[in-house]
Amino acid sequence: MFYLTHLRPNRYSVDPFLKKEWYQLVAPSMFSVKNCGKTLITKTQGTKIASDGLKGRVIELSLADLNNNEALAFRKIKLCIEDVQGYNCLMNFHGMDMTRDKLCSLIKKKQSIIEASCDVRTTDGYIVRMFCIAFTKKQDNQIKQTCYAQSAKIRAIRAIMVKCMTEVGQKGELRSLVKELISAPIGQNIEKEANAAFPIKDCFIRKVKVLKKPKFDVTALMEWHGDEGNDVGQAVEPVVEETLLAGSGGRL
Repeated sequence: MFYLTHLRPNRYSVDPFLKKEWYQLVAPSMFSVKNCGKTLITKTQGTKIASDGLKGRVIELSLADLNNNEALAFRKIKLCIEDVQGYNCLMNFHGMDMTRDKLCSLIKKKQSIIEASCDVRTTDGYIVRMFCIAFTKKQDNQIKQTCYAQSAKIRAIRAIMVKCMTEVGQKGELRSLVKELISAPIGQNIEKEANAAFPIKDCFIRKVKVLKKPKFDVTALMEWHGDEGNDVGQAVEPVVEETLLAGSGGRL
């Protein structure tokens, strides 16, 4: 009589999650929420160290969750794990993107799409590729149904986009660039400058990719995770001067 031993359940099967452990994800201090989640990794066994497997992981998060603002839900932020301290994973900026539903809601008929991209080197050695998108809009009191832009106008607007993105990227470090990308004033500045060539609307930095990073430096990473708020101390009550009444020989 033959038994199909390979079909029997293994009595000695072990739950694979017993060999794993959780690590806390710590976002840079420019975001409102620093403890933004947890990640899983197999425990250190022999020469296979858990922290080495965590370094380099890319985590994609919504900006609405990082800043507690639902109006920014269309922004996706990519953070890369740079260092592991204890059970905390310190992350750095890795990229930014827009959700597909937001991008599709902007695309409509009877208008032109204008896109531009450029590579920028920040002062601290990062090479970043930025993508910009904008759409033409109707002028005030326009009767014509369409608002297509001529190719010469599109080239002029594209040159303005590249100029604005290059200026913003080269004037400071990556931290200052990320702060401006989060607050999103770049698109509004491009709209104001491009109105001289052709009126545009819905101008956004669609995507940001970090192409090259400088050599890893723990001190530079800790600057991302330092306290950005300035300590101004506690409020002090103003000192009231005591006035003397002439001839009273005492205080009021």
